[in-house]
Order: sequence, then C-alpha cells, then structure tokens
Amino acid sequence: MRTCVSTQLSKNSSGYKRLRSHNLVREKEKRGCASWLTMGCGTSIAVENQGKPAETDVSSKNPSPALTMKAAILIQRWYRRYVARLEMRRRYTWNIFQSIEYAGEQDQLQLSSFFSFMLDNFTHLNGNGPDLISHLLDSVVEPWTEEGRQFKCDQITVPDSYTGPRLSFPLSVADTNSLLNAFKEQQTLHVKYVLQLLHETKKFLKQMPNVIYVSTSYAKEITICGDLHGRLDDLLLIFYKNGLPSAENPYIFNGDFVDRGKKSMEIIIILFAFLLLYPDHMHLNRGNHEDHIMNLRYGFTKEVMQKYKTHGRDILQLLQDVFSLLPIATVIDNKVLIVHGGISDKTDLDFLSSIERDKVKSALRLPKRSLEHVGLRAGCRSGRVGGGRQGWAQLDSPCSQSRSRKRTGRLSKQASASSSTSSSSSSSSLCSPCLSSRSNTPRIRGHVSPSLPSPSDGLQVPFLDSFVSITPPEPPREELEWRQIVDILWSDPKNQNGCTPNTFRGGGCYFGPDVTQNLLEKHGMTLLIRSHECKQEGYELCHDGQVITIFSASNYYEEGSNRGAYVKLGPELVPRFFQYQVSRSTRKLTLQQRVSVAEGSALKALQEKLFAHRSELMAAFQQYDTNNTGCLSVSDWAQVVESVLRLDLPWRTLRPRLARLAPDGSVEYKSCFEDVGPGQPVPQVAPNLAETLYRYRTDLEIIFNIIDKDHSGLISIEEFRQTWKLFSSHLGVTVNEGAINDMARSIDFNKDGSIDFNEFLEAFRVVHKLDVKEQQQG
Repeated sequence: MRTCVSTQLSKNSSGYKRLRSHNLVREKEKRGCASWLTMGCGTSIAVENQGKPAETDVSSKNPSPALTMKAAILIQRWYRRYVARLEMRRRYTWNIFQSIEYAGEQDQLQLSSFFSFMLDNFTHLNGNGPDLISHLLDSVVEPWTEEGRQFKCDQITVPDSYTGPRLSFPLSVADTNSLLNAFKEQQTLHVKYVLQLLHETKKFLKQMPNVIYVSTSYAKEITICGDLHGRLDDLLLIFYKNGLPSAENPYIFNGDFVDRGKKSMEIIIILFAFLLLYPDHMHLNRGNHEDHIMNLRYGFTKEVMQKYKTHGRDILQLLQDVFSLLPIATVIDNKVLIVHGGISDKTDLDFLSSIERDKVKSALRLPKRSLEHVGLRAGCRSGRVGGGRQGWAQLDSPCSQSRSRKRTGRLSKQASASSSTSSSSSSSSLCSPCLSSRSNTPRIRGHVSPSLPSPSDGLQVPFLDSFVSITPPEPPREELEWRQIVDILWSDPKNQNGCTPNTFRGGGCYFGPDVTQNLLEKHGMTLLIRSHECKQEGYELCHDGQVITIFSASNYYEEGSNRGAYVKLGPELVPRFFQYQVSRSTRKLTLQQRVSVAEGSALKALQEKLFAHRSELMAAFQQYDTNNTGCLSVSDWAQVVESVLRLDLPWRTLRPRLARLAPDGSVEYKSCFEDVGPGQPVPQVAPNLAETLYRYRTDLEIIFNIIDKDHSGLISIEEFRQTWKLFSSHLGVTVNEGAINDMARSIDFNKDGSIDFNEFLEAFRVVHKLDVKEQQQG
C-alpha cells in the first residue's frame, strides 16, 4: 500500500538514501539552533558526519533541562546588562540636554532682568539712560490707532502671482483646509492675510476672560496638547491621528506654540484660524514662550523677519498684544485645572481671574519699580554703576537665585540653608540682576554668595562703592499680578513638600505635593494638567497622580530623543494618553543607534560648554594640580567641572567621553578641550575676550537684534560701540574705548563704516574638530 512504501524500502535503495539525507539536513538545522542557545555555556553539540551511521547520541538531541536553564539565564544576564548600559546612556544624555536648556533660560532671565533694572532705576540717575533697551522691553508705540493699523493692512495688495491660500473673514472650514494643505506644501501665507488674522484674533481674545471654563457634557472627549515649539509635523500628526478641531472634537493647546522649531509661524496661524472658526471648542493657554523677549533668544523673532521681511515688525508688534491677551488657565468641569507651567503656594484662581493680563507683555519684564517707590530719597551718589552680572542686588523676588544649583562641600550647605529660609514665602521669581553665584563677592548683610537675602532683608541697591539697604514696602497690585503670572507660566513640580525657588530654570518655583493638594482642595478640583517640561515618553504623572505633565513636541532635543503625547478627558475625567513620534531617519535605526545619535549630539553641546569656560576650568584645575603634572584624580576633576559649570551632571560617568586617563588612572584635564576649537582666528583686543564671546554669543546676538531694527544684519560702527557698552555692562567685562574701536575696525572688512554682524558672530562659533575632518574627507 502507498502508506507503507517508505517503511518497505531497502537500505540499499536510492529512495532510502534520499530520505536519510533529508533527515540529516533537518537534524543539522535543529542542532544549529541548540548550539546558539547554549553559546557561552562551555558546551557544544557536534554535528555528525554524513558518513557515520544514522544512530546519534540521545543527549545531544534532547539537552538536559538544567543545561537549557543555564543557557537561558546567561542570555538573560547579558541582555539585562546591555539594556542597563543603554538606559544609563539614555538618561545622562537626557540630563545633559535638559541642564543646558535650563542654563540657557537662566541666561535669558538674567539678561532681561539686567535690562529691566537699568531701564527702571538708572535712567533718571544718569540723565541719559540706556535708550537701547527700551526697544526690547517695551512695546513699540507707533502713531497708529487700531483703525489706522487696519487701514494700513487694507492697503497691502496681493499680487496675481500669489498661489497660496486667500482667506476671507469670517473664516470657513474651506479656509482652514486650504491653510493646512498650503503648509504641507511648504507655502507661506501672504502677509495681508497674516495681519488680518492677527487683528481678528486680537479682537476675539479681548473678549475672553483670564480663566476659561469648559465642559465635557457637550462632547464625548476633550483633547489636551502640550508644547509644540514650532514643530508643525507634530501638529499635523495629532490632527491626522485625532481629527481636526470641531464642535464634536474640542481641543485645548497648553502654550509654547513658538520658538526653537522652524515652523512657529505656521503653527500659530493654524491655531488662531481654528480658534476663530470654533471659538467655543478651541482653547489656547499662554505659555512662557508666548513672550517677545523669549522670542528674541529662541528663534521666533528671527523666523518672522526672515519670512516677512517688509512687514515683519508689524507682525511682531501685533503678536505682542495677541500673546499678552491669551488666557492664563482653563478649567474642565470645575474639576481639572490646566495651566502651562504650574502653581505656587500663593496661587489664587480668584485673584487670577481679576487681573489685567494684557498689561504683562512679557513675564520677563519686571514691573516698573523706581527708586522713589522703594523710598530712596534724592542725594544718592550717581555715576557709573559697576559689576554687570556680579554687581547687582536682588530686586523683586526674595527667592530668586542665579545659577545656584547643587554644590559640593561647604558652599552647598550654605546655599541650601539660605534656600530653606526663604521657601515659606511665595516663590515667584526671575533671575534679577543679582549677586552672581559665580562671583567671589564679600559678605553682604551676613550672607555669603551665592546665597541670597532672605525675605526679611531689605532691598540692596548697588552704587559706586557701597550698598544702600532699603526696606521695601508692600508690593503694589501690579507686582502681585506679575508674580502670579510668573508662577503659572514658569513653575515645575517636585517630589518634596513645600514651595521653593526654581533655581534650575531661574524663574517661578518648585511646588510639592502638599501645594498641589492644598490648591485642588481649596477650589474643589481633582487634577492639575500642565506642560512646560519635555518628557521622554511625552507625558508623566506625579504627586500621587494629581499632576500630569503633557508634552507634544517629539524629537525635542534631537531626532529620536523623546516621544510626543496628548491626553483625552471624557465626562468621567479619566485621562487617556496617546503617544507618537515624528520620524524620518530614525525609523530605520535600532534602539542602540537612536541612543547613540542623541548621545553624540548631547556630548557635542557639553564639549562646547567646556570650551566656553576654558579659562575658569584651567584656573580651577591648576589650583588642585599643585605639582603641575597636568593630571587630577577623577573625583577632583569631577568636582572642579561641576563647581564651574554647575550643570548637576554625573561627571564621573561622563568622564570617559570627555577626557583621557593617564597610565596611573588620573585624568589628563587638558584633554577636555582637544576635540573643539574656534571657528576662525579672532582679534584679541582684551584678555580672554574671545572666550567671553564664545560663552555669551547668544546674549550679544540679542543685544544686536535690538539695535538692528530692520534685521538687515548690518549695523554702523557707532551702533557696534553701543552694543559693546551694554554688553560689557551686563557681563562686567572691562573693555576700554580703544579696544572696542580696534575690534570694530578689524571686522569692518570692506571699510564702508558698517559691520556684518552675522559674520562677526559666526567667528565666535565653536567647531568640533572631528566634524571638520569628516567634511574634509567627504
């Protein structure tokens, strides 16, 4: 019978031989798999030769359970070590990005606070105050009424050659669809329609309260999105996954629409268009980047001027008003509070509802508080004020602290003690022009720098060679309003109870679980949703689930660095999270490759920080290296780097990526600076001037942008001198007139009396030598 043919074949027949050969091949495949599973166990399974008899060792076919378990345990151990190393790299990469980001925010706060102090308190003392900074700090008041601006906008003609969207007001669904399609095709909306849209948005926002109350009873779910930061692809992906805004699909966008990314203008156009189309179902909260001073540093101002050169300033001036009119908070079903940053122990929703929010054009602009207001009488000595960052006393906040992060040794204990004394009061703060923690200033009123005066201390105002201490009166309502807004826009949660200064960012406060609990109970709420912080998974829960952080800009620091997310709330107010990641190149990369890309970018940024502080680091290294060996112990090296940079990073872990070890195990500290260098030679007109420019290149660019009103990139020699005077005052850098003139002449390459400032700044860019070599080889 057919079924028995295979068993009746002769051993010498060709059919039997073919069947036996087929079985041997299958046996080899099985043994190959077993050999891979037992790799590293000290055991291997031999593959029998074809010429041997068919009989095989039974134990080789069926390895013992103990042997299989041993193999599995070894594989598991190897994999766990691999994942742990990868996670360690991912975490310190994240810490590098975040520390450098917050250090930049501190620099911005210090710069703007310095301007505020100069403008408010020293204009009348010197008679001819710094007119330059008024361009930055105050809205430019033009002789145009609202009707005049509207008339000016109507005079702009749209050429027939324009192929982009043509908007008509009131907007329709067709208008928003045309905007989305145009931006997908990289088109730019004509300036006439941009100005019209901003005018209509401003008129609408004027009618809105400070705190918006919405309900889930009219919709199945409400979608809350966090920071977008100019990432148009993230916004389009949210709309693709979750649907466009509509009466059936309401949205709340929780601030920080602009800056950092390259498509901020497109994002606010889309959001404002949907706001006008669905005013009851589209809600926008203000973030700390909806601020014209922040926009100078983080790219939005530059983006607007590049896309709309002729009418860029008109757009920026109108946006100042629009941003200041955005609501501060949104409440869902009287149970869920949504704010951009957070709260403090002084946050009062009833008080917030009553403030005039449009007066706070910038949260970085401290309320005007002249010397007469704090009780200083005439007769004080006037003249040149010295010190820059190192010679200014704390003005408006008892809790602000400049660059005071975790310190080592005795200094850390002193700083923490000072911080604890001030934690009981409201922690709304910005880095005012204050005693820098970097300076070695003497004791002032019993405190050692970097610790700051406690709330009971008086206001300390610097003059030529002394400090005048004044007991400040009760702050006026304008200042109380400002402090409330700063807390809402800038604060972050922490795990410990209490409310302390947000020293890491330099503004707002850290609020603990008890602060959250007290505010929610006071207003009968159950949940606080905020944004403001990038999270690796796009969202995070803390304070026993009472605080949710939602962040919607994926790849924020680097391609593949983080996911974006949004959260949906239904009538039950149970949050549902949705994650995503816009990916092009990373889609084909493994996890290890993605971590390596982000790690490389973070380490480059950290090397630039080291290079920018080279003189300080070398001086500190040499203090420890008393024998001039060029080497330090790992612990001393890590302590020096942290004491100078104050980034609160795991320097011992990072050491192999930043510096070499000598044969005896010590660190060759000069190797920290080997992989980076200046972009091009710079005229050295003062000691360490080039390094100062590398370090504060962004600050100098901001000051320049104030002067360069038309954003042409060219300024006169005289304007350059003014820039330097303000810059040197800010930093406390002593550069005489002759040195400034020499530098101006050296960079006026074509001798036409104007300076191409973009080329000047490009000279003060740190270059990675490895990148240069790769470009040359390519």
